[in-house]
Amino acid sequence: MTAPVRKTEAEWQAELSPEQYAICRCSATEPPFTGAFWDHHADGVYGCVACGAALFDSTAKYDSGSGWPSYWQPMAREAVALKEDGSHGMRRTEVCCAACDSHLGHVFPDGPKPTGLRYCINSAALRFRPR
Repeated sequence: MTAPVRKTEAEWQAELSPEQYAICRCSATEPPFTGAFWDHHADGVYGCVACGAALFDSTAKYDSGSGWPSYWQPMAREAVALKEDGSHGMRRTEVCCAACDSHLGHVFPDGPKPTGLRYCINSAALRFRPR
């Protein structure tokens, strides 16, 4: 694991687009079926748009029908941090980049085998690197 990425909010705002900043630093959500990666099928690695940390491999990506990129597991358990999220009157588990604490999306217990998990991630929080 690498050292945590620490930046001021002004630095994050300067480096990220307004949409990326709203999602990664303010926990916003992009509308379903609008992001670059919800229907993306190339072979490679999806990393954090804010810090570049490798998060999800394309081999764990599947079509959940939700309109957001979905994965049944991260590349490594240590790549993501899970937090309880009680916002909007719901109880969910937030998924953040473990390296820079950027909000990525949420994880739900309705995914495919072998994990049964659906990591539902915002496209704007990701950067794709082809293999």
